[in-house]
Amino acid sequence: MSEKGKLSALFPLLFFVVVYMASSIYLNDFYSVPVLVAFLLSLLVAFVQYPTIKFKNKLAAFTAGAGNDNILIMILIFLLAGAFGQISRDMGAISSIVNFSLQYVSPQIIIAALFLISAFISISLGTSVGTIAALSPIAVGLSEQVPDSLAIALASIIGGAMFGDNLSFISDTTIAASRTQGIGMKEKFKANIKIVILPMLITFTIYLFFNQELSRSPIEVVGEYDLVKIVPYLMVFALAITGVNVIATLTIGIFLSLIIGGYFQEFSWIEAVQSVNQGLAGMYELSLICLIIGGIVGIIRMNGGIDYLLYQVLKRVDSAKKAELGIAFLTGMVNLSIANNTITIIIVGPIAKEIALTHQVKLTRSASIMDTMSCFVQGIIPYGAQMLAAMAVASFAVSPLEILQYLYYPLLTGLFTLAFIFFGKRKGVEAQGAEMV
Repeated sequence: MSEKGKLSALFPLLFFVVVYMASSIYLNDFYSVPVLVAFLLSLLVAFVQYPTIKFKNKLAAFTAGAGNDNILIMILIFLLAGAFGQISRDMGAISSIVNFSLQYVSPQIIIAALFLISAFISISLGTSVGTIAALSPIAVGLSEQVPDSLAIALASIIGGAMFGDNLSFISDTTIAASRTQGIGMKEKFKANIKIVILPMLITFTIYLFFNQELSRSPIEVVGEYDLVKIVPYLMVFALAITGVNVIATLTIGIFLSLIIGGYFQEFSWIEAVQSVNQGLAGMYELSLICLIIGGIVGIIRMNGGIDYLLYQVLKRVDSAKKAELGIAFLTGMVNLSIANNTITIIIVGPIAKEIALTHQVKLTRSASIMDTMSCFVQGIIPYGAQMLAAMAVASFAVSPLEILQYLYYPLLTGLFTLAFIFFGKRKGVEAQGAEMV
C-alpha cells in the first residue's frame, strides 16, 4: 500500500453516512434510525470488502481498533458519567438548582437567567439534551404568561446547554475529544474556555435586553430546594479542575450523591442501586457504538483509508493554521451528516490527532476545535437532538427557524472558533506536540 492510501477503503464509513442520511430524510426523522444498527451494517461492509484479504486479518484489525486503550478508557468514563448523572438527578439535584435559582431571579432578567441556569445544569450533568428536557417546561410556562416569549426562552436554554456541554468534565463530547487526542480534561478545559467565554458573555448580555415585557409577570416557583443536593456537582467540578483523575472524580461524585440522597430519604438502597444501573444502561448504546467505530476504523486503517484521507488533507495543508482549519472542516461536515456531535468526535478524533501531530498543532487545540465546532453545528441544525428536544417539550408550537434567530451562543461559538484558529497564539507548539506523542 502506498502512502496515498485507498479511497475505496473509506467505503464502510461512506456507506454508513449515506444509509443513515437517506433513511433519516426518507422518514423525516434523524433519530428514528438506530445508529447502532447502521454501524453494524457498516461493519458488515468492512468485513466483506476486499475478499482477497483473509477474514482473520480483518478481525485482528477490528479487535485492535476496538480494544484501543483510549476507546476502553472512554467507555469506562461514559459509564461512570451516566451513573453519576442519573443518581444525582434522582436525588433531587436538578429541582434544587432550578427552584433555588428562580426564587431569586427578577422577571426582568429571566431569559438571561435561564441561559445561566441551563449552562450550570449542563456543566453538572454533562448532557445538553437532558438539560433542555429538564428546563424547557419553564419556557413553556413562561410563554403562557408572556406571548411570543417561547422561541427566545427555548433558545436561551439550548444555548446555555451547549455551553455547559462543551465545558463539562463529564460531557460525552469532552470525554471523546480528550481521549481521542490523548490529553487531560483539565488541559482541554483551559484551552476550550478561551474560545467560549466571550460568546457566553456576549450572549448573556444580549439576552438581558429581551426582558422588558417580562417584568410585568411574576415567576411562580413550585417546589422546595436543598443546597446540599448541589454539592456533588460542585465537588465533581472542583476535583476535575484541580486535575484529579476523572474516574476517581466520578466515583467520589456517585458515592456523595448516594449519601446525600440517602440522608434526605430520596430513595431506598435498592432504588439507589436501580438508579445507578439505569445511568449505566443509558450509556450502553454509546459504549457499543464506540467499540464498533473503533473496530471499523481499525479495518479502514489496515486497508489504507486513513492514509488516503490524511494524504488528501495534508497535501492541501502547509501550516498549523491550515491543519486546524482542516480539523474544523472535517468535524463540521461529519456532524452535519450524522447530527450527533459525540459520534462525530469519535470518528474524526483519530484523524484529527494525526493531522495535529504532523503539523505540530497542540493536541489541546485540536480537541477544543473539534468540541466547539461540533457544538456549533449540533446547536443550530434543525434536525439535531437539542432542537428537537426543545420543540417536543413545547409540543412543536414553534419552528426551528423561530428558535434559530435567537440562538446567539452556538453561532458566536462557530465564529470565535474560527477567530481562535486564525488569530490564536501557538507559542510552544513544537515542544508540547512532541511531548504528547
